Amino acid sequence: MSAKAISEQTGKEFLYKYICTSSAIQNRFKYARVTPDTDWARLTQDHPWLLSERLVVKPDQLIKRRGKLGLVGINLTLDQIANAKGILKNFLIEPFVPHKQEEEFYVCIYAAREGDYVLFYHEGGVDVGDVDAKAQKLLVAVDEKLNESDVKKHLLQHAPADKKDILASFICGLFNLYEDLYFTYLEINPLVVTKDGVYILDLAAKIDATADYICKVKWGDVEFPPPFGREAYPEEAYIADLDAKSGASLKLTILNPKGRIWTMVAGGGASVVYSDTICDLGGVNELANYGEYSGAPSEQQTYDYAKTILSLMTREKHPEGKILIIGGSIANFTNVAATFKGIVRAIKDYQGPLKEHEVRIFVRRGGPNYQEGLRVMGEVGKTTGIPIHVFGTETHMTAIVGMALGHRPIPNQPPTAAHTANFLLNASGSPSTPAPSRTASFSESKPDDIAPAKKAKPTAPLGKATTLFSRHTKAIIWGMQTRAVQGMLDFDYICSRDEPSVAAMVYPFTGDHRQKFYWGHKEILIPVYKNMSDAMRKHPEVDVLINFASLRSAYDSTVETMNYPQVGGIKPGCFKIGNTGGMLDNILASKLYRPGSVAYVSRSGGMSNELNNIISRTTDGVYEGVAIGGDRYPGSTFMDHVLRYQDTPGVKMIVVLGEIGGTEEYKICRGIKEGRITKPVVCWCIGTCATMFSSEVQFGHAGACANQASETAVAKNQALKEAGVFVPRSFDELGEVIQSVYQDLVAKRVIEPAEEVPPPTVPMDYSWARELGLIRKPASFMTSICDERGQELIYAGMPITEVFKEEMGIGGVLGLLWFQRRLPKYACQFIEMCLMVTADHGPAVSGAHNTIVCARAGKDLVSSLTSGLLTIGDRFGGALDAAAKMFSKAFDSGIIPMEFVNKMKKEGKLIMGIGHRVKSINNPDMRVQILKDYVKQHFPATPLLDYALEVEKITTSKKPNLILNVDGFIGVAFVDVLRNCGSFTREEADEYIDIGALNGIFVLGRSMGFIGHYLDQKRLKQGLYRHPWDDISYVLPEHMTM
Repeated sequence: MSAKAISEQTGKEFLYKYICTSSAIQNRFKYARVTPDTDWARLTQDHPWLLSERLVVKPDQLIKRRGKLGLVGINLTLDQIANAKGILKNFLIEPFVPHKQEEEFYVCIYAAREGDYVLFYHEGGVDVGDVDAKAQKLLVAVDEKLNESDVKKHLLQHAPADKKDILASFICGLFNLYEDLYFTYLEINPLVVTKDGVYILDLAAKIDATADYICKVKWGDVEFPPPFGREAYPEEAYIADLDAKSGASLKLTILNPKGRIWTMVAGGGASVVYSDTICDLGGVNELANYGEYSGAPSEQQTYDYAKTILSLMTREKHPEGKILIIGGSIANFTNVAATFKGIVRAIKDYQGPLKEHEVRIFVRRGGPNYQEGLRVMGEVGKTTGIPIHVFGTETHMTAIVGMALGHRPIPNQPPTAAHTANFLLNASGSPSTPAPSRTASFSESKPDDIAPAKKAKPTAPLGKATTLFSRHTKAIIWGMQTRAVQGMLDFDYICSRDEPSVAAMVYPFTGDHRQKFYWGHKEILIPVYKNMSDAMRKHPEVDVLINFASLRSAYDSTVETMNYPQVGGIKPGCFKIGNTGGMLDNILASKLYRPGSVAYVSRSGGMSNELNNIISRTTDGVYEGVAIGGDRYPGSTFMDHVLRYQDTPGVKMIVVLGEIGGTEEYKICRGIKEGRITKPVVCWCIGTCATMFSSEVQFGHAGACANQASETAVAKNQALKEAGVFVPRSFDELGEVIQSVYQDLVAKRVIEPAEEVPPPTVPMDYSWARELGLIRKPASFMTSICDERGQELIYAGMPITEVFKEEMGIGGVLGLLWFQRRLPKYACQFIEMCLMVTADHGPAVSGAHNTIVCARAGKDLVSSLTSGLLTIGDRFGGALDAAAKMFSKAFDSGIIPMEFVNKMKKEGKLIMGIGHRVKSINNPDMRVQILKDYVKQHFPATPLLDYALEVEKITTSKKPNLILNVDGFIGVAFVDVLRNCGSFTREEADEYIDIGALNGIFVLGRSMGFIGHYLDQKRLKQGLYRHPWDDISYVLPEHMTM
C-alpha cells in the first residue's frame, strides 16, 4: 500500500461522483479551482454562481490546520477574493454555507493492519481538538461490511436524534466509497448537516496509489500534489515518468535545490539511512534531495537518473563546493558494475560543470561485481580530475557521510576486497573472509541461560518454539526465475544439504516440462508445472511457496498456498528465499553457509544484506534473518519473528531494524516489559531525519511515513530504549552496539564460538564468469549489421531513432543492413523502385502459382510464402545476379557488344537478362522504361547499362522479343550504382555481386506479391486446388496400358 495525499478538490470529486447514500448531499460539484493562470472571465462564465452567492476560499495545497492558521476566508464576495495576494497559488472557491455550530460534525476513516477505523465526533470545526482521544471509534475488520445499525450503536450515541438516520446513511455510503476507491485516509471536518441536507465543507484524503490498475477508470489521471512548503519540480516529474516505465524503482524528491549535499543511493532502506546520517551529522539544512534507484535498473536508466542529479547540482555554486554521496547497501542481484556504467557516463558528460562547482564524490557499494564497479568509478576520477573516493563492503555503509562532512578522516588506501571470483574459484581461506568464524556454537546444546534484558516474570507465558526453515525445508517457486533458483541451489550445496530445497516450479504460461540446473558440479532436472494444484499434489513434502508473481496474479497464487508471506529470508546452513543474501561471494563473506547466534528481522530487503555484513564482522554470524518488507502492512510482523527467536534455543541475541511509520516496534517494548522477551535485543529505527524536514517526505518504502507523532523513528527509538532495548545513537553505531552485546554474551559463556569448517566449493556459472571478464571464448556467431543489446536498436552503427529522423526509408535501411553503409539518396530511391516493380507479375508465374496452391491447401502464410520462394532460381527470378555477372565479365574483358553476342551464340549459352515471353521492342515493358528514365536522370554514370543497351540493339534486330528484361536491367543498373556511387571500392562492389546480393532484391520484392496472393486466396475463400485432367497429357509405356 502506497498512501499518497490528493487535493481536496480531487477528493470531493470522487465523493460527489461515486458515493451512494440516501442522505441529500448538497452543493455537488459546486467548486471552482483558482491558480495563477486562471482566466477570471472564463471562470465566472463556467461557474456563474460565483457572482451571486457568498463564498468561501481556501488554499488547496495539502496545508494542515488551515482554519487555525487563518487561511480560510468565509462569507466573501468574488471581488474580495480576486484582490487577495500571497505566495499560495492553488485555491478552491465554494459556496458559503450558513449553519449553526451544533450542526457541525467530524468524520474520519483510516486504514490499519487489522482493518479500517471509523471515527465520529458530535462536534466539528477548527476547534475540534484531539479527536483521537475524543471521538467514538469503530473497527471494521478486513472483509467485513459496515451497516447503519452498527454506526448508530457505536458511533452516534451523542449525535442529535433527528440527525442519526441521515448521519448513519451518509457514513455507510462514505465507507463504501472509501473501500471502492481504495482510500487509505478520508477525513471530513466539518461535516455539516442542516434541514436541507449534508454539506462536505473541508475534506482531506489519501489514496492507495498502487491500486491505479484497478481504479484507473474511476480515478482518471490523478494528480498528487507536493506537500505544502515544497515546490513540484519538472525533474521530479521526469524521474517519476522513468519510474512508471521501468520495472526498477527510481525516486527523486528535491528538498533544497541550493543545498551542497546531494545523494544518489541504491535501495529504499539505504536511502533513508543515508539521509538520517547526513541529518545526524548536522547536514539537514544542506541536504538537497532524497531519492533512490533500485531493482536492477538498466545502464540507460541509471544514466538518465544520474544526469538529472548532476544537472540539478551544477546549476548554482556553493562557496564550500558540493558533495555527492553515491551509496548503497550490499545488493542481492543487481550487477553493480553495470549500473555504475550509467553513472560513469553521466560523470564524464558533466565533468566540466562538476570541476567548476568543486564537487567531491564519495562512493560506497557492495553486491554482485561491485569490485569492478568501484574500479571503474575510481578510474573515471583519475581520468577526469574529479575527486572520487571509493569504498566497498570493508567500510561501514554510512562511513562515507562522515568522511564527506569532515567528521572522520578519509583513508589513503582502503582495504581491497577480494574479487568476486576469489570466493568461487579458490578454496576456503580467502583473505577477505572475516575470521575467526564458526560452524555451530557449542552453546547450542546448552540450556537457554542467557542474561535477560529484564528479569522474566514467573507468570509470563512461554510460547511454543517455532522455526520457519530447516535443512529439510522444501519450496515451490512460482514464476520462471531461473537465476534465483540456481542461487538457492548453490546455497543449498555449500550448506551441505542432502538434497535441493527447490522441489518444483510453477509457470502457467508453458506446459509441464523439466528445467535444467546445477547441483554443485553436476546437472539436475527440476519439474515445472503449469498448474499449482499439480505441483502441490505431486510434492506433498513442500512447506514453502516463494512467489515471484506480478501484482495482478500474486494474490490468487499466494492465497492458494503460502503460509508465511514475506519479502525475503535466510536461515544460514538451511534455506534461503530467492535472491536473498545475494550471490555466493556475499554468502561466503557473510558466513551464511552455517548458523551463528544472532537472529535479525528487518523491514528493508536491501538492508538485510547489510545486516548480514555487519553481524558477520562483529559476531559469530547470523542464525536466521528475515526481511518482512516495506509495505504499510507486510504479511508478517516484527513481533511474529522476535517471539520465534525468543523461543528458539540457538538464537542468543536479536537484532531489529525498524523504520518510520507504523507502530509494530511498540509491541516489542510491551513484550519486554511483560517479560515475554528476555533475550538481548538491539534495535534501530531508520527515518529519524523525517522530523527535521520542513515538509513531509514519502520515503522509498510505502510504509515509511508517519501519520502521527508516535510513528516517527525518533519516538520509537526512545520508547525502545526506555523498554530496555539496546539502541545506538545512530545507524553508524549499530555495528558497535551489536559487537558490545555479543562480546558480553561471549564473556558470560552464553556463546562459545567454534572453529570454521570450509564449505564445499561451487563452480562459477559460465555466463557470470564471462560477465566478470574472467574467461574468453570464441563467439559462435559474428554480426556486423545490427545490435539490439543497448537501450535502442542499432542498424550498422546507426540508432533506429536516427534512421527515422533522417527519413531514410526502406532503401536506406536496406543499405545499412545489406551493405553496412549509408547509400546516396538516389540509390535508396532506386532500390525502392526495384522493389515496387518486382513485387508481382501475376498469378501464372511459378512462384505465385505455388503460393496459391499452398494457400488453397489450407497451409499458413509462412509455409505458402516459402513454397513460392523456393521456385526462385536461374529459370525464374534468379537472372539478376547472372545478368550482372555475365554483362560485367564481358564489359570488363573489353570485348565489344557484337563480339559478346556472337561468343555466347557460339558457346550455345543464353544471355541472362535478355528476352521476354510477351514484351518486345514494339511492346516495351513499362517497368524497364520507368527504371531507365530514373537511372539516366540520377545516376552519375551508367557504363554497364549503356553496354547492355547496345547488346539489346543487336539481339532485337534478330528477334523483337530479345529485349533487356526487368531482371537484366536491374542487374546491370545495380552494378553501375555499386561501382559509381562513391560508397564502395571496386573490390567491394564485385564482392556483393559475387555473393548474390542482387537476387535479394527480387526475393524481397516478390515476397510482397506472394503474400498478396496468399491473402487474396484466403479472402476469396478458395478451396483445395486440383489440376484438371484435360490439362494433363498422360503418356504411359504401352505395356502399362494393356
